[in-house]
Amino acid sequence: MLNTAVIMGRLTADPELRQTPNGVSVTSFTVACDRNYSPRSGGDRQCDFIDVVAWRQSAEFVCRYFTKGSMIIVQGSIQTRTYQDRNGNNRKAVEIVADNCMFGESKRSSSAAPSNDSYAPRAAVPTEPAPAYQSGSADSFEEIPMDDDLPF
Repeated sequence: MLNTAVIMGRLTADPELRQTPNGVSVTSFTVACDRNYSPRSGGDRQCDFIDVVAWRQSAEFVCRYFTKGSMIIVQGSIQTRTYQDRNGNNRKAVEIVADNCMFGESKRSSSAAPSNDSYAPRAAVPTEPAPAYQSGSADSFEEIPMDDDLPF
């Protein structure tokens, strides 16, 4: 069976980190995703609001580096669950359980998102020059004899 979902959109609110009674980190957030098509009438594109839940390190990562309006890419699986609301009615929730969350844009291009100076530092740029490779000459190659009997 295959159950994979990948979405890209903007967070509708700041994510909040919570802890289960066992101390496991969890966060729930909603991602606004534009549909790929626009109505024939020429109106605005429609948008879907997709619920996502992230656990453990993914939850901590999202809460640390993302804010309302940030572009996020979520890869995970679709999960359904049933529950009873306060009035005793049976309800069904559909959400993506995030396996991996990534930045959808660079910090520089996220002008629509609020400023967040706590992005992870980039890896240090190596100070050593890249190794130089020599060009090969025709003398460096050897001809491989070919016969007409191919093995396939």
